[in-house]
Formats: sequence, C-alpha cells, structure tokens
Amino acid sequence: MNDRFDLMVVGGGPGGYVAAIRAAQLGFKTALVEKDQLGGICLNWGCIPTKALLRGADIAHTMKGAGQFGFTFENLRLDIGKLVAHSRQVAGRLSMGIDSLMAKNKITVIDGTASVSNKGELTVTDSVRQQRAYRADHIILATGARPRTLPGITFDGEHVWGAREAMTPTELPRRLLVIGSGAIGIEFASLYSDLGSEVTVVEIVDRILPGEDEEVSAAAHKAFRSRGVMLHTNTRVGELRIQNGEIHTELVASNGQAAQGVFDKVILAAGVTGNIDSLGLEHLRVKTSNGFIVTDEYGRTNVAGLYAIGDVVGAPCLAHKASHEGMICVEKIAGLSVHPQIKHRIPRCTYSRPQIASIGLTERQAKASDLPVRVGRFNYRANGKALAMADSEGFVKVVFHAETDELLGAHMIGPEVTEQIQGFGIAQTLEATAEDMVASVFAHPTLSECMHEAVLDAYGRAVHS
Repeated sequence: MNDRFDLMVVGGGPGGYVAAIRAAQLGFKTALVEKDQLGGICLNWGCIPTKALLRGADIAHTMKGAGQFGFTFENLRLDIGKLVAHSRQVAGRLSMGIDSLMAKNKITVIDGTASVSNKGELTVTDSVRQQRAYRADHIILATGARPRTLPGITFDGEHVWGAREAMTPTELPRRLLVIGSGAIGIEFASLYSDLGSEVTVVEIVDRILPGEDEEVSAAAHKAFRSRGVMLHTNTRVGELRIQNGEIHTELVASNGQAAQGVFDKVILAAGVTGNIDSLGLEHLRVKTSNGFIVTDEYGRTNVAGLYAIGDVVGAPCLAHKASHEGMICVEKIAGLSVHPQIKHRIPRCTYSRPQIASIGLTERQAKASDLPVRVGRFNYRANGKALAMADSEGFVKVVFHAETDELLGAHMIGPEVTEQIQGFGIAQTLEATAEDMVASVFAHPTLSECMHEAVLDAYGRAVHS
C-alpha cells in the first residue's frame, strides 16, 4: 500500500466519507481512515437506525387508532427483537453501500485509529496495535462526537444506556428515565412511549427542546403530556443508586424541591463533546475550544494543511451539516469558488410524534438582533389532508423581516414536517421574498398548504383561518 496521498480523511461518518468522495471526484489521490464502521455513528448507531425504530412506533400508534378508519385489531403485540433486527438490517445495508462507493471512487480505506504525528503526517494503529505512517498534503479530521456524561451518572450499558443500548433492547423497560430533552432525548422518549413504556423526561432548563422556537416547545410539551409522558423542566437528576435491579434517584427542581424516582432503565442524552482525544492535536498546538476543534468557515484549522469538519467542530451536530462542510472544505482546497455554509440556514429535524422541524432564526432570536419582524401561523387542524389522515396536531410558524420581506425563520410541528421544511430551506437559499412565496402555487390537498397559509397569514391574507 502506498503511504503517500494528496488528501486523507480521518473518520468515515457522513462528513468524512462525503469529503473523501468529493476529493476523489476532483482528482485527489484520497485515503479514508476509519477505526470502526463506515457511515459512522449516524448511519450505524444514530440517524438511520433510530428512524427504522421510530417507524415501528408510528405503526404501533396507527394500529392502536385504526378503529377511526373501521379496522379492529385484537391482541396487538410487539416482537421487539424483530423491530431491532429490521433497524440493524437497514444500517448494515447502507454501510455496505458506502463500501461500494469507496471502491467506485478508488478511495483507499485504511482500518485503524489515526493520530496527527506531524505536519502533513498521520500515524495509523490497526487492531493488532501495529503502526504505519502516512503523509498527505491535506488532512481532514472528521472524527465526530460522543455523548457527554454527568456527575454521578455513567454509562454502564445495563442500567444507564447510551444510543447503542437504547437502539438494541432485548425487552422494553417498564419505567424509563430520559435525561435531556434535545432532539435525541425527545426521539427516544417518543419511541419508547409509543411502544408501551412509562417515560419520564428531565430537562435542566425551563423548557423541552430548548433550541426550538418557544411556541413549538410549548406545543411539544402539551403533546407529550397528553400522551402520558412525564416532563420535568428546571430539574436535575441526583446520583443514581442501584437497588435490587432498580434505579433510584432524586429529581431536584430548581427551587430545591426533590422527588424520588424509581426506574428500570435510564437514557442519558445530555449533549455531546468532540472526539479530539488521542488525535495528537497537542503536537501541532491545534486550537480547540470547549471540547471541539476551532476552524474557519472553510474547515481550516490554525495549522496549514489540517482541516476539521462535522460534529468535531461543534454545533449544530447534524449529519447533513457535516456532509455539506465536507464538500465546502474539499472544494476550497481544490481552488474552486465556494460559498461558506450559513449555519442558521441548516434545517433541524426531530422525528418524534409529533414531528418538529425548523430553519433559520426563532422569533426571539430575530427580535434579540433588533430585526423588525412579521409573524404568520397556520394550524394543521384547518388542513384537509391532515384531517383526512386523522393527524392534525400542530402548526406552521414563519418569521419575516418586516421591511425587506426576507424569510428569517420557519418553525413547524405536526405531521411529516421533517419532509416539508426543505421548502423553506430552498426559499432561503434562493433568497425568496414573501411575495415570491405568496405567488407560488401549492398542490391541493397537501400538508404543505399550511406553509403557504402561514406566509399569507404574516401579511394578513390567510384564506382558511
């Protein structure tokens, strides 16, 4: 194997493998180093397998409510093993597909753990601890991130679950505690609630989904409460104690009041930190901050020839953000004219029930920036397609600049909003104004008509509200 490349990528997740493919397309002699599975956490233990599990939860919910459509089911039962097997099969198939893409693009895949040994040099240690040195003009670090731990709470795989354990249960926990109410925590809460577990969610700040618009957070809170999910905001979790196979802890509110909690399993979803340990960054004095690598808008670190993309450079920690960063980084290296990624134009999706999706600024963020705003809303309860589906919970909210009519942000909660949000994403990318969106014709009957009505509402022209 030749140990000299034009460009090497460390990490085979959605940022790394996309960067490697784009580099190969542009004529770079490219290698990718991966210590585990191609596709990274997202494909193997995150984005994809969770959606397969959530599809099972959707089916369970649909079948329980099928009486409205004239269907009756008796003795509805779940075989959790089959659902998990489906999830793992989907992940495995996609991972094999990335293997094929590497071969198709003539990318050298190196199995092992890489560290930066010098400028333009990597040392790769394989599974039997043998080392080999490689050189490259350009090295892109795409090593991702891992879950944060909390004092007194550690992952043990039995009582306290990380993503892998939460996605491969052998049986459903009767009582589940989810710590953290971001997208990951809320998706697991939704999944296990629909499958039959008693779910409690604890969030240390004053609302669930704290990164979303406040109206969306409030609607999600109401929806989850109506399903029987217990939500504790402004609350922290005390030290966990294991007694007779049960998990005992205190749920301590910000006012000091404490309640005792007993659970069978705990999922810790309290944020992530970058995988920067053991990369050898200290050799070159690579700049980091709060556990993440610091880069410019093109992925360049403070060391010439060394780049970083994806979760290892910090929020938003999203697969599509990582892939786009990989494309930008490589194309900049190749000397192409590229536009840096605008982070607030990256869509954010939570695949719970109800689904949540957003892009751009929240109303509060816009006002905090002293921007004049126009706000429009439209409820799915007034949408024919949603009513026909018996899934009309939620709304669309849009935030426009009151003087320029620029779309500053869009926030959605309801049926299939994760598929609809890209319409607003395209509008922002094309710098469409409210007038452009008003003039667009939306097919009828569709859920996306709510997007159109929300825009109309911002300008006092809504038809169906």
